[in-house]
Amino acid sequence: MKSPFVVCGATGNIGSRVAELLLAAGEPVRAVGRERVRLGPLASKGAEPWPGDLGDTAFLEKVFSGARGAFILIPPKYDAPDFREYQDRIGASLASALSKARVPRIIALSSWGAHLAEGTGPILGLHDLETRLSTLKDADVVVLRPAYFMENHLWSLPLIRTQGINGSPVRADVPFPMVATEDIAAATALLFVEGTFHGHAVRYLLGPRDLTMSEATRILGEAIGKPGLRYVQFSEEDARKAMTAGAGMSASVVEAMLEMQRGFNAGIVRPTRERSVESTTPTTLERFSKTAFAHAYRAAA
Repeated sequence: MKSPFVVCGATGNIGSRVAELLLAAGEPVRAVGRERVRLGPLASKGAEPWPGDLGDTAFLEKVFSGARGAFILIPPKYDAPDFREYQDRIGASLASALSKARVPRIIALSSWGAHLAEGTGPILGLHDLETRLSTLKDADVVVLRPAYFMENHLWSLPLIRTQGINGSPVRADVPFPMVATEDIAAATALLFVEGTFHGHAVRYLLGPRDLTMSEATRILGEAIGKPGLRYVQFSEEDARKAMTAGAGMSASVVEAMLEMQRGFNAGIVRPTRERSVESTTPTTLERFSKTAFAHAYRAAA
């Protein structure tokens, strides 16, 4: 009987797809999530449900024991009172458990900009996670550095519906890569199934092309029947109020997000390599906007 793959964050956009793809390929999967009930759909497809806290190192040691490989991440926690402390606690727990369980193959969800040690807000926690993983000398590790998630545009739906505009503190004219989470999941599952990675490596996932927020807003608007949708750059103060009151983010998370957006505007959050065939992923924003974004827009009516 084959040893299982562990998928952390198995109820999220990426983790759930990774688990489903591995199960479809006939691979055994241990699905890790906060709540047992939300792991039900994966359990019905054959996954072992492992509900628990990624900050519980003893729990993770049991999950990782005997595993052939593990997909790990630091899940978002937008209400964390001290976001850096939360990231540090989860990252330390993951690295410790992986080391003690001697997991031979690890794929970690990081981010573009994770090579930087300052000025990137929430990405700093992923920089620290990468540093911890670099000490696992007996494991083969791939660190995935995807760019801006296309799914982040879903946060704009209330603004589009109520005010008829899209906006954020990010400059309208700065082009950057945008990637669909389904492509991140596909790349992860393929790496595990092929089983050909060795040593420690970084892989960027950058979507099909770079886009500015103005260009992205036009594409999103056309998909929902609003071809004239405008993008507006908000002040940090206006964004701070919206993220606190509208999105329920803690002050710590809000300040981290604003720092990251300053990094976008300054051009410091960027890939360290030129776009390549390997880093270019297939899902276009046009396709995403006509499917996931348009569906969510209609569902919010």
